[in-house]
Amino acid sequence: MTELTTLTLAEARDRLRKKELSSAELTAAHVSAIEKARSLNAFVLETPEQATAMAEASDARLAKGEGGPLEGIPLAIKDLFCTKGVRTTACSHILDNFVPTYESTVTSQLWRDGAVMLGKTNNDEFAMGSSNETSYFGPVQSPWRRKGLNAPLVPGGSSGGSAAAVAAQLCLGATATDTGGSIRQPAAFTGTVGIKPTYGRCSRWGIVAFASSLDQAGPMAKTVRDAAIMLRSMAGPDAKDTTCVDLPVPEYEAAIGRSVKGLRIGIPKEYRLDGMPAEIEKIWQQGREWLKAAGAELVDVSLPHTKYALPAYYIVAPAEASSNLARYDGVRYGLRVDGKDITGMYEATRAAGFGGEVRRRVMIGTYVLSAGYYDAYYLRAQKVRTLIKRDFEQCFAQGVHAMLTPATPSASFGIGEKGGADPVEMYLNDVFTVTVNMAGLPGIAVPAGSDAQGLPLGLQLIGRPFDEETLFALGEVIEQAAGRFVAQPWW
Repeated sequence: MTELTTLTLAEARDRLRKKELSSAELTAAHVSAIEKARSLNAFVLETPEQATAMAEASDARLAKGEGGPLEGIPLAIKDLFCTKGVRTTACSHILDNFVPTYESTVTSQLWRDGAVMLGKTNNDEFAMGSSNETSYFGPVQSPWRRKGLNAPLVPGGSSGGSAAAVAAQLCLGATATDTGGSIRQPAAFTGTVGIKPTYGRCSRWGIVAFASSLDQAGPMAKTVRDAAIMLRSMAGPDAKDTTCVDLPVPEYEAAIGRSVKGLRIGIPKEYRLDGMPAEIEKIWQQGREWLKAAGAELVDVSLPHTKYALPAYYIVAPAEASSNLARYDGVRYGLRVDGKDITGMYEATRAAGFGGEVRRRVMIGTYVLSAGYYDAYYLRAQKVRTLIKRDFEQCFAQGVHAMLTPATPSASFGIGEKGGADPVEMYLNDVFTVTVNMAGLPGIAVPAGSDAQGLPLGLQLIGRPFDEETLFALGEVIEQAAGRFVAQPWW
């Protein structure tokens, strides 16, 4: 059974279609793997009965020669996606035992195409975090360990449970969301592939909101091809989300193996940071050589407003979070803590229901939106955001097709190692990823090497709006050159 969990999504799909295995067998193997890996804390809710029923229904369709693009494929769902009749909490105490009566658009499209739900994965509370340590359900442990050491490492965040589940081969792919790097950073930390599509490519309807102008759903998978297959099902127009574009969804898998000859790849000089580890610089150089060998042209570019991206992001995102999280008041759903009056109930509920990081961001956001500070902070941050977007537009206008950068400033770190005394230390993990969200662009993280301790490192490719196909083609070049990175089970 264990060899079934080592299959890629594409391999499993092809074997299911040839009737070389059944979805019931495939799903049972993953259910068993999840049970054996509970020490990772990757899942906050397992749904084995539902998975079995969905797999049997898929097998019935496959037997009749029917079935969608993902028919019978077991997937994991980040606990930010509302799933009808299945508990969805955003990993927050304030949404204790909330069971939606509706399905998010993204997950409904996965079920439409035949996918099987294994359960809900852990994430930072309301997706606020870079290490999956702010979850009400506790931190996720990465399937990776440093050479010769047993200290638990973070899988990255906020989509840490999805990253760990894919890396530990507990599912064939997982949904995730990315507000400032929450798909790409955990992918880089765990040796998996993660793509944040262009803002508006996937519907946000039914996804618990963090920062509405930055949030975007995307897939995490074992390979670039698998991510392309998943995004085909996840993307598409949705009348229920006015920010979701009404554009046809390409056949992303067709971009895999496509020639990259003649593509101009920008290397932004601003991504060379003081004190950046030599091994990050080394894989960045290696990535440039791989793309050059494949026929791409490397050009130096400048994105002068990059240095303002992180501070601007940590004004815009908390401001939108404070607005979005105002709906959690203990009145209609979720946790309720009684007070002497309604104001007391609000205060007691929010104090008990929100964790420390969420409270911090709500307070920052409320402050920067308050009278007298709105112009000084929020309005100025939005102007910086416009300049960041313009930097990219000018590069693309000069014939650059995509950009190659590091995905993270380091490899994974230990649980409890960062951010305890100084939250900004944790925020700096997003330094290479937030620009992509601020500009609304697509970005993919692909495994590209290892550090001296044997931990995976990733490279990021940033593309033109709605040109995810080019990112898949370029990502495949890096993947073919670097090879796969698979964690050795210790759990």
